[in-house]
Amino acid sequence: MNSDQLLKRALAFEFLTAEEGQFLFENVPTAELMWVANELRKIQKPDGLVTWQIDRNVNTTNACIANCKFCNFFRPPGHEEVYVTTIEQYKPKIEETIRYGGDQLLLQGGHHPELGLDFYTNLFKELKELYPEIRLHALGPPEVAHICKLEGKSHLEVLAALKEAGMDSLPGAGAEILNDRVRRLISRGKCTGQEWLDVMRASHKLDITTSATMMFGHIETLEERFEHLVWIREVQVEKPKDANGFLAFIPWPFMDDGTLLKRIRGIQNNVSGDEYLRMIAISRIMLPNIKNIQASWLTVGKETAQLCLEGGANDFGSIMIEENVVSAAGAPHRFTYKTIQESIRKAGFEPQLRRQDYTFREVPEGIEEQVINY
Repeated sequence: MNSDQLLKRALAFEFLTAEEGQFLFENVPTAELMWVANELRKIQKPDGLVTWQIDRNVNTTNACIANCKFCNFFRPPGHEEVYVTTIEQYKPKIEETIRYGGDQLLLQGGHHPELGLDFYTNLFKELKELYPEIRLHALGPPEVAHICKLEGKSHLEVLAALKEAGMDSLPGAGAEILNDRVRRLISRGKCTGQEWLDVMRASHKLDITTSATMMFGHIETLEERFEHLVWIREVQVEKPKDANGFLAFIPWPFMDDGTLLKRIRGIQNNVSGDEYLRMIAISRIMLPNIKNIQASWLTVGKETAQLCLEGGANDFGSIMIEENVVSAAGAPHRFTYKTIQESIRKAGFEPQLRRQDYTFREVPEGIEEQVINY
């Protein structure tokens, strides 16, 4: 293979194969990958803005039977620390989110063996009745697949009911690495990679906006990373013409602190800042049909995330007023609505507050700044 020819094809927005992408990743200097990715970014997002969001991650439940080896958050059903969040507990969280300028809840939880479709549709309806201005970025393909199994219903049936009840968009959670060799080892209780992709296909048919993710740097091979990228790209190709499909792709490194993968198997997060920059750049190169590439400041920190803005990323995600899952595995970084904008400006870009569908909104006047406890 010839790297110059491959990069020229990438700059023409051609789809590179998994093998071609891996060749670039293994043979092209970081600065050159970043330059190509930045050129693609400037074509796809010529406004020079870096988008960000104000929302809150609220967990519906921590009870889970998936038994992921990288998750410190879940508790097995029957454990004394199991909870299901009540409406009365949602209310102060939502009202505080609104005071901080937020317009969205990211609602995720575990695979609770007793919480079926009625639980979630009733929850979404009640939250929308109480707070119609709040958007629900809810669940993820593994949770949808779990509900489908509990109910004996299809992906389309469950997603249609969730959408009617008030779900505005579907996060790309639970993708990890989509190859089933990896999934059997780190998240055996979750849906297969194929079912994850099929849930997203069904979401796009219903015009439910989604995102896609990849958690890397654990037991996967480079081949499996690039296979993952190509599968995501293929689902985006299949989406109905008028649907948003995947509006963003977010790769982040495995957080290892206290996880079973680290304690039992000795698997550690060895992803360097340079490797993360390369993964952001190659994501832009391999996914020319997904316009927004998000830097995961939560897991890699402000400085690396700022560099990503010169290497293909155009989005800084949310300030995450509350986040419990990734933080439980050792992600220490935090932003407020002021500091995230300062960080974007220091990187040489103009910050732009957005909604989940990537339409712009103004920073509300008179909002409070959340207190960060490190």
